[in-house]
Amino acid sequence: MAFKLQALQLLTLQKQSEGLNVIAWQQFLLDNDFPIAAVDGDFGNITDKATREYQNRNGLAVTGVVDTGTYKKALEQGFAIYFTIYTNAVKKLLTYLNFGENEVKNLQQSLTAIAPLNPPLVVDGDFGPNSIRGLTETYKKRDINFRSALAQQLSNATKTKLGIDFELALDNITEYAKRLRQQLSGKNWVNFFPDSNLIDDLASPFRQKVQTFEQALINAGATINIASVFRSSERAYLMHYAFRISNNEIAAKDVPPMPNVDINWLHYTNAGSVQAAKEMVSAYNIAFRPVLTSRHTQRLAIDWEITWSGTLKIKNASGTIVSIGEPRTSYENSTLWQLGSSYGVIKLSSDRPHWSNDGH
Repeated sequence: MAFKLQALQLLTLQKQSEGLNVIAWQQFLLDNDFPIAAVDGDFGNITDKATREYQNRNGLAVTGVVDTGTYKKALEQGFAIYFTIYTNAVKKLLTYLNFGENEVKNLQQSLTAIAPLNPPLVVDGDFGPNSIRGLTETYKKRDINFRSALAQQLSNATKTKLGIDFELALDNITEYAKRLRQQLSGKNWVNFFPDSNLIDDLASPFRQKVQTFEQALINAGATINIASVFRSSERAYLMHYAFRISNNEIAAKDVPPMPNVDINWLHYTNAGSVQAAKEMVSAYNIAFRPVLTSRHTQRLAIDWEITWSGTLKIKNASGTIVSIGEPRTSYENSTLWQLGSSYGVIKLSSDRPHWSNDGH
């Protein structure tokens, strides 16, 4: 038995091709060390060059056209998962893997059993959106034990139907489930799109004002700990909607997508979506409602703590020495806030570490 290539309904791709199929192909190339400028769904000169290099390295006709011959080789290397993820084609994937209606029903039953899923999946032989969420939830619960548990649970009838291709089919389903799991919202997302803590990343002229204030602090013997300077729009998006979902202000299914942020906010249950969002809020250490556009995303803010011992004798922007004692932290000392204002670095009193160009 062999997998059914025609079930995937793969489109021939070449220069000037566009769309989700191109995105799947570009991501496959990128992950296999064939550099492209961007995963943008536009099959241009650079994607053409990378495709030709892929064909050359794999002993294929070097045409720059992604046709049946190229697809066959790519499918041996896991391309089916890229195609399934980026074109939302799980039903095509299962047909490709020789799953008929009975086998899909058995898969649905097996996922419910090994998770276990509550509520159970509807056993209808139609692997739709809820079944996809059930697959993802099952992988979330079983993790590295997912494959072995599913292999044991699937019926002998399914194993007989798939024959020698059973193990490879299981590999494909497992990898698909793993990738879906990686997209789910949760505390792991705090590691993506990290904040910069470099003053050099601030916008001018605020950057120069902070640098001058910083030098005065250093000359006076203060200790400076910078937490955050520039926040990307992607990180702001993640923080904003994690906070809103965690507070039941918006349903996970209603969160708008954002380019370059391949997150899935919608878990198998609403409770799961809310819990994952709460984990993100905790991991981000969010104290106040994050906004989508802020002084941080505009490169006009810095989060830092300034501490000192004894009395801090520091020059303000006019050159006058100011003595600052207790409390010995920038989180609480209003005299230091006033001194910072002389440099054009203004404290937001309601947010302990936050300073900006205008106090917002």
